[in-house]
Amino acid sequence: MQLTHYNNNFTKRKFPITLVCDNISNAPNIGSLFRTSDAFGIDRLVLCGEHIPMGRKMTKTSRATEKYIDYDIQDNALEVIKTLKHEGFQIIALEITSNSQDIRNYTFQKQQKYALVIGDENFGISEAVLSLSDAVLHIEMYGKNSSMNVVQATTIALFEMTGQLLA
Repeated sequence: MQLTHYNNNFTKRKFPITLVCDNISNAPNIGSLFRTSDAFGIDRLVLCGEHIPMGRKMTKTSRATEKYIDYDIQDNALEVIKTLKHEGFQIIALEITSNSQDIRNYTFQKQQKYALVIGDENFGISEAVLSLSDAVLHIEMYGKNSSMNVVQATTIALFEMTGQLLA
């Protein structure tokens, strides 16, 4: 028998992870990020940018998870990162760069608060935010393409992070 929202055996958990979105502007992606944040027990979602679509296209994809996720909309990701860093968060950028490391080779500490930063669908994370990051991590890929959809990448990263924090 397939289980539903009401009869599964999953244990609700919260993880000390704030997901910071640096200019993510596609409504279905934002809706999916709400669902992913809910699925992985993320503490908070911060959407940064000037034009964050929160209308029908977003809510269709989110399936009402925006009602359960603590979220905030801010203009500037760099200012959000500076504040979180000052509050003791470790800043983790999910981006492929010449210095990034495979997320599987990074150790997430249970007692640490994390800000996972993800970037614009076309341009990635800004250089200013990357320069403030404590680590820049990527997901190893084996095909010809060098990137994947931001929501898919976030889901994989959160799977790795929460898995380590549970171990």
